[in-house]
Amino acid sequence: MKIAVTGKGGVGKTTLAGTLARLFAAEGHKVLAVDADPDANLASAVGIPEELYRQITPFSRMKELAKERTGAKGGDGSLFILNPKVDDLPDKFCVEHHGVKLLVMGTVENGGGGCVCSEHTLLRRLMQNLLVSRDEVVIMDMEAGVEHLGRGTAEYVDALIVVVEPGRRSLQTARQIRSLARDLQIRRVFVVGSKIRDTAAAEFIAAGLPDLPCLGTMSFHPSLMEADAAGVAPFELGGAFVAEIQRIKANLLREIAKTSN
Repeated sequence: MKIAVTGKGGVGKTTLAGTLARLFAAEGHKVLAVDADPDANLASAVGIPEELYRQITPFSRMKELAKERTGAKGGDGSLFILNPKVDDLPDKFCVEHHGVKLLVMGTVENGGGGCVCSEHTLLRRLMQNLLVSRDEVVIMDMEAGVEHLGRGTAEYVDALIVVVEPGRRSLQTARQIRSLARDLQIRRVFVVGSKIRDTAAAEFIAAGLPDLPCLGTMSFHPSLMEADAAGVAPFELGGAFVAEIQRIKANLLREIAKTSN
């Protein structure tokens, strides 16, 4: 199963992605969590200790590896391989914690996000491998969009979850993501309400995104901020918060099963 989680910055998408990863792992699934957001915070949401996280180098910064795998020996102005070997990279460069393997994609910092360079080629090919060839539950924490996805890979995403807080800018971002998802022909796009304090907040989101099925909501939990300050994964809080994510997960699996038939 391949799940992508996206939304405006600060809405709680990383919290959702990290907690889903821990829930699937706790059930005995092999889980690969992919941090595809330039503002990389998925490690803390999974609960990976800082000393372990420091061992990770984002793939976008592995310039020598990118040149080696693509054959771009003469620099990015030279000819290079567009489908480099990457199947060994996820297991080689991940860190594992409580059954969750974490990869950090990073972002190409030179030449623009869409440059045709060896690092960009490696990222694209790696993303394709993760979505097409891996048999784990793959959960991707995306930036506010679907930048790491492209035609030929997006079709393998089983679900795109857009996390939305009760605000007009968040709704606007969700509509833009929905449009991009349609362009890429991602079939299953869902919404999860975040920072919900009352029924009016949930109704505001539902009214603003009437064509996106809602998997559930995450209530406003002050304890999440306390856990973040203490370096504790949201999953470790247990209680009402994790119960909400469990319901979201159950609804997601039910929706995927329904549309697979």
